[in-house]
Amino acid sequence: MKTFLLQFFTWWNSQTLGTRLHTWRFGKKVGEDEAGNVYYEGGIDSEGRTRRWVIYRDYSEASKIPPGWHGWIHHRVDAPPSSESYKAREWQKPHRANLTGTPGAYRPQGSILTNQHRPQVTGDYDAWTPGS
Repeated sequence: MKTFLLQFFTWWNSQTLGTRLHTWRFGKKVGEDEAGNVYYEGGIDSEGRTRRWVIYRDYSEASKIPPGWHGWIHHRVDAPPSSESYKAREWQKPHRANLTGTPGAYRPQGSILTNQHRPQVTGDYDAWTPGS
């Protein structure tokens, strides 16, 4: 019952009731990424291309889509990553969602958002003024 109410009243929790019905009627499952997001295609969009969409595992956040799936969902490539045997190179880092606005966001030294003490100003900085 809770899942139904969340789908009926919120758009940020995985999928809405309308998306569930559209997926049930027209969607063909294409694959799933390592985060548990499920990708579908079916029907034709206004530009004559196959419509593609994603059902997020939890909150709907576009930065949770890995690069390979991002290219597929935006029609940059025709073959989805699930049909390719892609292996990441040793220098490539694993995909991470954008952490801006979360407790995991990057906060540089001296930022007022950290719980560290901000260092005292030393006075070795002179502001630029025109003509000097």
